[in-house]
Amino acid sequence: MREFVRVTLCVVLLPLAMIVPAPQARAQDRTQGRSMVISRRGVVSAENPLAAQAGATVLAHGGNAVDATIATNAVMGVVEPMMNGIGGDLFAIVYDAKTGKLYGLNASGWAPAGLSIEFLKSKGIAKMPEDGIQSVTVPGAVDGWSKLLARFGTKKFPEVLAPAIYYAREGFPVPEWDAAYWADAVSFLKQDKNAAATYLLDGHSPQVGEIFRNPDLAHSLEAIASGGRDAYYKGGSAQSIVALSARLGGTMTLQDLADY
Repeated sequence: MREFVRVTLCVVLLPLAMIVPAPQARAQDRTQGRSMVISRRGVVSAENPLAAQAGATVLAHGGNAVDATIATNAVMGVVEPMMNGIGGDLFAIVYDAKTGKLYGLNASGWAPAGLSIEFLKSKGIAKMPEDGIQSVTVPGAVDGWSKLLARFGTKKFPEVLAPAIYYAREGFPVPEWDAAYWADAVSFLKQDKNAAATYLLDGHSPQVGEIFRNPDLAHSLEAIASGGRDAYYKGGSAQSIVALSARLGGTMTLQDLADY
């Protein structure tokens, strides 16, 4: 079920370096609660601090903005499964400061070849569904990662996916915003035994501070780290996606995934 989380990701990649030379530094207004963020290699912004930390660590180890963004994005797919994931899409805007050029990547997925208007009408569906198996498209995020690394990155999948794999396998404490989303989805998740087994803890949604682990997602990410994008689109993940699609009455085939 986790492979079918269909969320559009928008990633803006900027080679930021927030450097303040000592002579120009000014004391921050102490009425504010936060200190200035000063970095030699750059800063990373993400909704979850674990994801931002992953990206910042990649920068600290010599990676560039693209490397850091993929690491950040991958962790977000673990720590906020209702918002991101390897089953979704990816759009990226990359600005190269050295050349002044702007690049765009559309890694959104197309519909399965068998998902025709005629097929939907045969199922009594008059308009494009917004949920359920017939709303699922070929996931583009993993191929988007691969394209970005090949064109702009300096790191490989094993390094940029390592933080996401760690948090998926070892777990992370659930923050309050995630807990609220999860609580609203309990009845929906219970409709599928695999979704319930993956995302619920003894039948209830994870509470604030509880440790949530997703070993199946860790396994999928490890496969991508070792085998690249083909491990996802032509390997075990593809087979699992197609099998689940068939069980739920969908039209996704191995060819749909392999052709992406």
